[in-house]
Amino acid sequence: MAIRVAVDAMGGDHAPGVVIEGALRAVCESEGRLHVLLYGPEDVLRLALKAYPESPHISVVHAPQVIGMGDSPVAAVRAKPRSSIHCGLMGHKEGRADAFLSAGNTGATVAASLFVLGRLPGVFRPSLPSCYPTTEGACTILDVGSNMDSKPEHLLQFAKMGSAYARIISDIAKPRIGLLSVGEEPGKGNELVRTTHELLVNAIDLNFIGNVEGRDILHHRADVVVCDGFVGNVVLKLGESITTALPSMIGQELQRLTTELSVMQTIEQMFTGLKRRFDPEEYGGGSPLLGVEGEVFILHGSSSARAIERCLLMAARAAKLDLTGAIRRALSP
Repeated sequence: MAIRVAVDAMGGDHAPGVVIEGALRAVCESEGRLHVLLYGPEDVLRLALKAYPESPHISVVHAPQVIGMGDSPVAAVRAKPRSSIHCGLMGHKEGRADAFLSAGNTGATVAASLFVLGRLPGVFRPSLPSCYPTTEGACTILDVGSNMDSKPEHLLQFAKMGSAYARIISDIAKPRIGLLSVGEEPGKGNELVRTTHELLVNAIDLNFIGNVEGRDILHHRADVVVCDGFVGNVVLKLGESITTALPSMIGQELQRLTTELSVMQTIEQMFTGLKRRFDPEEYGGGSPLLGVEGEVFILHGSSSARAIERCLLMAARAAKLDLTGAIRRALSP
């Protein structure tokens, strides 16, 4: 039986066209193992679909309201109960879909997920992880921005959810958990980090390897790096800048050294490959919202059709492997 994924077809800067294109690419790639339900105003979606080949694996579900990227998240969720986000999540909750995906208003998606699906038992705060490129593939960092002010018990849960996520999605039997700090020694870091370190040391169900520093991330010292959302977002945005700043710096040096054209072209090809490593599309296109009672995936508003395609396939895989169930078991006493 095909995995069914509900999609906020009106979410994102280029919706619904890019969302539809990504959905069609995903169902084609899945060879009948995926069915996508597009949520949005039916007349708008039917008109947009005319530009693409028909597919028996694409369905349209009417959702007359749309939450804009600039809308206040909580206010929009309350004022627009028939939005594509809300209706898609209801479809997931009521069993008509196995997962939900949106490239729309992130705050509204998180708020609606909490309202419609609720938290898993015992979860303090849901968390957004992100894959970060390393010399050995990619590691998982969480949180990367959904929780700016965290407590030690929150970071402990992030570690448990991140470990379950790495086992299911990355197929790592015993993910190495590292706590991001300013030094490897247990006593290093601020009060949040020091107290969290004590909790992680005593968490016998985790493969905790101790503190890791920022310089350890790219060398893949840990499979899962835990931090609060403020720090995690800084790390994430710093990584994004590498693909633009580093080529520019090296280009300046090459010009200064009057390097031959053939050498410059080779280096340019090298940086094309480096840029690909930092491309979110290489690691699923989006991120799951860990800790809610369902499979919810969130993408950036500027996501391309390829990002939608990759994230849809990842959402289908998460649903098939029961990522939410794995997290529930990881958090059980």
